[in-house]
Amino acid sequence: RMIQDLFPALEIAMLRIFGITVGLLLGSSVQAERIENFVLLDQHGEAHNLYYHREKSAVVIMIQGNGCPIVRNALTDFKALRDTYAGQGVHFMMLNANLQDRRSTILAEAEKFGIDMPILHDETQLIGESLNLVRTAEVLVINPKTWQITYRGPINDRQVYERQKAEASKHFAADAIASALANQPVAVASRDTMGCLINFAQRNVDHAQISYTETIAPILQEKCVICHTEGGLGPWAMSSYEMVRGFSPMMREVIRTKRMPPWHADPHIGTWKNDKSLSVEQAQTLVHWIEAGAPRGDGEDPLQGLSVAQAEWPLGEPDLILEMPEYTIPASGVVDYKFPRLANPLEQAVWVKAATVIPGNREVVHHILAGSIDATTAQAKRNSGVFDNYLIGYAPGNETNIFPQDTGVYIAPGGEYTFQLHYTPIGREVVDASRIGLYFHDKQPGNFYRQSVVIDPTIEIPANEARHAEVAYYEFDKPALLHDLVPHSHYRGVASKFELMGPDGSRETVLSVPNYDFNWQRTYTFMEPKRIEPGSRLVHTTWYDNSAANPGNPDPSRTVPWGLQSWDEMLYGAFSYTLVDETSEAPVLDKALADTTQMVGFLDKDMDGKLSWQELPGRIKKRLIQGFKMVDSNADGGLDIQELYNMSQRSREGKADNASTGAGSE
Repeated sequence: RMIQDLFPALEIAMLRIFGITVGLLLGSSVQAERIENFVLLDQHGEAHNLYYHREKSAVVIMIQGNGCPIVRNALTDFKALRDTYAGQGVHFMMLNANLQDRRSTILAEAEKFGIDMPILHDETQLIGESLNLVRTAEVLVINPKTWQITYRGPINDRQVYERQKAEASKHFAADAIASALANQPVAVASRDTMGCLINFAQRNVDHAQISYTETIAPILQEKCVICHTEGGLGPWAMSSYEMVRGFSPMMREVIRTKRMPPWHADPHIGTWKNDKSLSVEQAQTLVHWIEAGAPRGDGEDPLQGLSVAQAEWPLGEPDLILEMPEYTIPASGVVDYKFPRLANPLEQAVWVKAATVIPGNREVVHHILAGSIDATTAQAKRNSGVFDNYLIGYAPGNETNIFPQDTGVYIAPGGEYTFQLHYTPIGREVVDASRIGLYFHDKQPGNFYRQSVVIDPTIEIPANEARHAEVAYYEFDKPALLHDLVPHSHYRGVASKFELMGPDGSRETVLSVPNYDFNWQRTYTFMEPKRIEPGSRLVHTTWYDNSAANPGNPDPSRTVPWGLQSWDEMLYGAFSYTLVDETSEAPVLDKALADTTQMVGFLDKDMDGKLSWQELPGRIKKRLIQGFKMVDSNADGGLDIQELYNMSQRSREGKADNASTGAGSE
């Protein structure tokens, strides 16, 4: 035991040698090691799900480590191997489980040594531990049909420590891939690898001593119980140690695959209010405790009999309660979005300062978006899912939206309150009747709380394309404070990103959602508002997977257009902001200019700040067949935001003059 404690790597190596020996003695009767699914982010912050590659003929992973000379010298061989099998459905990746490496340093290593493939960063070391990794430079050849590791060992025999041959004479990994493609067993399924030892810092910790009472239960209370409670959205309640222990293998799986907790922002970019993600330490602690057998330990059970106290109205009695219609949610299937609307019952204008959603049935209410449309636009925007005045986006754990201090949303008399409701069936038919409470300022606030969208209703997602990107932007003409961001797409959306592009062309990623999940619509609220200078753009990119490998894809053979229904798609990036120089007494937002800005942001495909003749939609081309050069007042060959705005202003003024004189409109 003392030797094992002192030399853990030796113990693992001996176990591996023992396994090889038994395998050679017993032949095919020994099962190959099976690799469990995981999701990791790479050096660029992009998400990779191992089991996504189930249709590949093989998956090959090399264990990478910064500064390891064996890995660096093997890169040429590994790239050549990838190029050899590029057309045969073999997918190549690398994995870094080093304790000392960070995403930024992995990216720097990749750029320095020309690594042009994903390096998956196992920052919790949980995946490397489960794979019993010992050294870098090891190559894993995986059969996606069974997810068995058919070979693990060095790529070839070209390198030994401090020595290397000009050419390899034995090509172990290539032979293993060839065997996998031929559906033949590998002659030697495991070999010792020469590489740099990986320090798994927690491998020797006695995880059986992790306290359920003092450590595990508090993590669950902080991150999980809000949904996993009686009547909550979670399918089972974390009501006792026995329940948690029974579901602990499932908990381990959803942590490894990043399905839970349902928080999808890249943890390396930005800090957010109400962050529900697990820290690296929390994920390690939970998984290590589960892998130790989920020991009970001493002390009372903090979860026993625990219920999430829900005051009916956490902010007190609302000034106005809006009651949704009742909806019957079937036991199974897909429920189309609901777009109910309610006439504004108030005859006076109000300033809203906060909103709270009380779902009628927490188990089925996935999300609710609420806002209002003014009387002047109610008919045009009815059933569109678009608001003039955004109020709240509800999801479990995000029941209340308190607007920034001394700001408010102005609701004029008349018009309608409109909503978007998304339901998730739970296996039994239920009825939901949700409510929304609005809280009003006693006096007029100092500024407007505003919301807009980076949008592109012209998108088309090509059929059978695995990673298609669509981009749009919104350009600010005045200084602003950005408060929150909401990426939204449908079944084919897999990743989303918001960047701030400065007037000088500099770019800063302010939110990345590399593993977007349509089942969860999150509002990401900055801990501190983000300052935006005039001339800056908020650039929103969404990536779509319209291939058969996307398990939620309704029809990969279809070119997918914009549409409200889930089988269509959206590029829709909502954001809330305040204008620095605006006050409620002196509004400076020109909605017509904002609409023009939004339009240019999705039509300007080359993002040069102006619309060329080719980029103009047909309805505008018809109006400008003879007048393009006249509208292009600066003669730069394109129409910028101000030029298009001026054109629309002249059109509106002309219509107003015709109306006042009784003449027909154009």
